[in-house]
Amino acid sequence: QVQLVESGGGLVQAGGSLRLSCTASGSTFSNYGMGWFRQAPGKEREFVSAISFNSGSTTYADSVKGRFTITRDNAKKMVYLQMNSLKPEDTAVYYCASSKGPAGGRYSWMYNVWGQGTQVTVSS
Repeated sequence: QVQLVESGGGLVQAGGSLRLSCTASGSTFSNYGMGWFRQAPGKEREFVSAISFNSGSTTYADSVKGRFTITRDNAKKMVYLQMNSLKPEDTAVYYCASSKGPAGGRYSWMYNVWGQGTQVTVSS
């Protein structure tokens, strides 16, 4: 079973950048797609980005397309989310998740392992 730990969150001004990292444990990391989701106060968890097991496919929410980039390093068992041109509306707790299969996806039911989350706060 994969276990996930996020890091890299923090406070940043609008227009700034952050890179989130997700460290995975377990021997099967490279078999599964990975995703990033976020949840703002009072809102439901929403999809941010996903990447397939071999980095062959990536997908993004419209709200972050062109600003965020998801990558993974299977040798290091890491997934990253580079966030540029941050906006106050990007403020949320960001969660890393492992997919049930080799592809990433937009829906939380596609994922069966979740990290504890890391807070991202963007000030205006």
